[in-house]
Amino acid sequence: MIKRLHTGQRMSKIVKHNGTAYLCGQVGNADDSVADQTRECIRRIEALLEEAGSSKEQMLQVVIWLADMADFAEMNAVWDAWVPEGHAPARACGEAKLARPELKVEMIVTAAYD
Repeated sequence: MIKRLHTGQRMSKIVKHNGTAYLCGQVGNADDSVADQTRECIRRIEALLEEAGSSKEQMLQVVIWLADMADFAEMNAVWDAWVPEGHAPARACGEAKLARPELKVEMIVTAAYD
């Protein structure tokens, strides 16, 4: 069975299937620093994971898009402080043109749930 939460015409914020939760891409507040946008992404991810019956300890994979790879270290400083030791997900990070020019980071999470 597939369960979709917060579904609109274009996308669902959460899709749950067979013990796996898929979150739509999360961004921070426009025009904030990379660190602040990363913190806001994480805050939104935590809220969606909780709603899905999951947690950051159950993340399986995270794809991170940066508007500029020069921001890699700044984003990672926030990320590294947040990820629980021993529970790092499989992760990819690349550079991409994001939906709006003022956005600097986007994260896409797949996680297990109980």
